[in-house]
Amino acid sequence: MAQAAARYVCQSCGTSYTRWSGRCENCGEWNTIVEEISRQSAPKGLTGKRGRHIALQSLAGTARDEPRRATAIAEFDRVVGGGLVKGSALLIGGDPGIGKSTLVLQVAAALGRGGAAGGAIYISGEESIEQVRLRARRMGLGQAPVSLAAATSLRDIVATLDSGGPPELVIVDSIQTMYVDNLDSAPGTVAQVRASAAELIRLAKGRGFSLLLVGHVTKEGMIAGPRVLEHMVDTVLYFEGERSHQFRILRAVKNRFGPANEIGVFEMTDAGLAEVPNPSALFLAERHGDVSGATVFAGIEGSRPVLVEIQALLAPSPPGTPRRAVVGWDNARLAMVLAVLEARCGLALGGYDVYLNVAGGLRIGEPAADLAVAAALVSSRLDRPVPAGMVVFGEIGLGGEVRAVGQVEQRLKEAEKLGFTDALIPPLGGRRKSPASGLQLHPIDHLSKLVERFAKQHPG
Repeated sequence: MAQAAARYVCQSCGTSYTRWSGRCENCGEWNTIVEEISRQSAPKGLTGKRGRHIALQSLAGTARDEPRRATAIAEFDRVVGGGLVKGSALLIGGDPGIGKSTLVLQVAAALGRGGAAGGAIYISGEESIEQVRLRARRMGLGQAPVSLAAATSLRDIVATLDSGGPPELVIVDSIQTMYVDNLDSAPGTVAQVRASAAELIRLAKGRGFSLLLVGHVTKEGMIAGPRVLEHMVDTVLYFEGERSHQFRILRAVKNRFGPANEIGVFEMTDAGLAEVPNPSALFLAERHGDVSGATVFAGIEGSRPVLVEIQALLAPSPPGTPRRAVVGWDNARLAMVLAVLEARCGLALGGYDVYLNVAGGLRIGEPAADLAVAAALVSSRLDRPVPAGMVVFGEIGLGGEVRAVGQVEQRLKEAEKLGFTDALIPPLGGRRKSPASGLQLHPIDHLSKLVERFAKQHPG
C-alpha cells in the first residue's frame, strides 16, 4: 500500500530536500522551502506487464502544414511567429500590474471577433466574472464573443474543455492559482504548477486548441515555479516595461514556431494596449540632438530594427566608491566599457558617478550597443554632443578594438528611413560588401579613434 511521505521542495527552483531548511542550497533563496506530501511506493521498474508497440513513421510524412490563426493584433502575431498554431501552448510572464491580463483579454476578444470556429475561453483564477466584465467594458470589449469562467479546480476545467467542440483558444489566468485535488500541496507550489500545466498542455495538444497560460514572476523577474514549466510549453513570452512608462515590450524568449527574441511594442492607454507599428519613431519622439551624453543606437530585436536613444551622465563623485546606475542595459557590460575606455584610451573615469539609461523603457541585450554606450560616455565626459543626425553601433573587445556586428544593412535602412545622415560603425572588412545605404559611413577600428574624434571637437 502506498505510504504518505513528507518532502520539502523549494518553490523557486524545485529542489527537493528530506528536511526543512531556511535557505535553498541550490538557488540560494531564503524561506522558499515548503513541505509537500507525496505518495511513495517501492520502485518496481518495468518488469511484468509489457508496453504496447508504438508505430514509427517517416520524417517526411504526408500531412500538410496547419495554417496559423492570426489574432488581428499585428504586434502579438509578429512575436508568436505569425499567429497561433493549433495545439500550441504559450506561457506569458511579467511584473504585477504590467498589463498581462489586459493583453490576453484583448487577444481573446480579437480572435473571437475574427470569427474563430470554436471561439475563445477566458478562465480566471484571480478575478470574478464581474471583475473581468468590468475591465472588458472599460476597454470597449464588452460585446466581444468571449466565454468567461472563474474557476481554480483543474478537474472541473478539464471536464468542461473536454466536452463539446474544441475552442480555438483557451486562456488560463494564472497557472499559479490552479490546483489538482489529488495532490496535498497548496495552489502555487511546484507540484501543483507542474501537474496543472501538464494536464492542460496534454488536453490542448489532444483536442487541438491553442493554450495561453499567464504566469507570475519572482522578484528577479523570472517566471515563478519550476523552470521545467518553461520547457513544457512551446513559446515563452515576457511582458516587459516600467509601469511609470507608457510603453510595453512583449518579447519571445523561446518559440518553437518562430524566431526567438522577437518583440512587439505596445502603448498603455485608458482603453487598454495600443499597438505601436513604428517603435523607432516613438522612442525618439522626445529626443533633443544638442545634449551631450545622448546617442542613438541602431539595434536589432528579433527580426526588427529598432532605433533607441542611450543617455549617459557623468558627475564628479565624492571620495569613496563611484556610483554606477544602469537602466535598460547590463551592469557588467557597462563596467567592461568603462574599463576599456580607461585602460586602452587613457580616459579618466574613475572619479565620476556614471548613470546610464535606455530611453523609453526598452531593455537592450545585444553586444552591438557597446559602441553607442561608449560614445554616450565620452560625449558626457568631454561635454560634446554627438551629431544629431548620427547613429552608432558596434561591439567592443577588451583590447579596445571595434568588432563587426550582423544585419548592418537593416540597421542602416531603418536609420535612413527616419532621416539620419551619418553612421559610426565597425570596419566593414576587405571581403565585406559595402551596404547599400544613403548614409555617410564612418568606420572606426579602435575605441581610441572615437575618443580622438570627440577630443578634436572639444572646446577646451
